Amino acid sequence: MSGTTATTGFINCPVRRLVLASRSPRRRALLAGAGIDVECDPSGVEELTRHEESPRGLALANAHSKAQAVAMRRAGDVVLGADTIVVFENAVFGKPRDLKHAGEMLGRLSGHTHEVLTAVSILHWASRRNAQFCEVTRVRFRDLSEGQIRDYLAEIEPLDKAGAYAAQEDRGRIIAEVEGSFTNVVGLPMERTLAVLRGEFGFSKRGVIRLPAAEW
Repeated sequence: MSGTTATTGFINCPVRRLVLASRSPRRRALLAGAGIDVECDPSGVEELTRHEESPRGLALANAHSKAQAVAMRRAGDVVLGADTIVVFENAVFGKPRDLKHAGEMLGRLSGHTHEVLTAVSILHWASRRNAQFCEVTRVRFRDLSEGQIRDYLAEIEPLDKAGAYAAQEDRGRIIAEVEGSFTNVVGLPMERTLAVLRGEFGFSKRGVIRLPAAEW
C-alpha cells in the first residue's frame, strides 16, 4: 500500500543537518528518537485542501510545497516536508476547523475503518537531490458514544491533527486496530523515511555523511 520513491541524481557535496519543514513536535520526536539530529523550520506555505487527481496527490503536493519552500532558502541542508490526511468514504479529513468540527469528524469515523495517508518529500537543493513517497495505513475505530467523543476531545488538542485524533496518545482508547505503519498514523512513516534518508541521502545513526556522486 506504499507509494513509490522518486529520486534524481546528485553530486558529491557535504550537507549539514536534517531540517523539518514544519513545527510538528510529533514528527520531530519521531526523528530524534531514531537518532537523527533535526531542526524545525516551518515553511509558512498554505496547505491545499483539494486536488484534481486524488487524496494521494493532495498529500504529495502539500509535502513537496513545504519542503521546496524551505529547501530554496537552505540549499545546503536536507529538508523534509510531510503532510498527513485521513480518508474515509472518499472524503478527506484534514485538521478540524474547531472543536465542533473535530467532534463531527470522530463521529463519522466511529466504528469504521479509514485510511491515513502521509506523503513525504525530501530535498537537498544544492545537489538537486529529491525523493518523495506516500505511505498508507488502515485504522479501525471503536464504536464511540457522544460522551466518549466529548471527553476525548477535552483531553487532547485536536485542532492540529488530521482526523482530530492523536494516535500516539491513544493506548487503545478509540483505536481498535492498525494495519500498517503505526508511526505513519502519528505523522511520519519512520520505516520508509529512515530507509530513504540513509539510502538516498547518506544519513547514519549519528547524523549526516557525504552524498554519493551522481548526475542531475
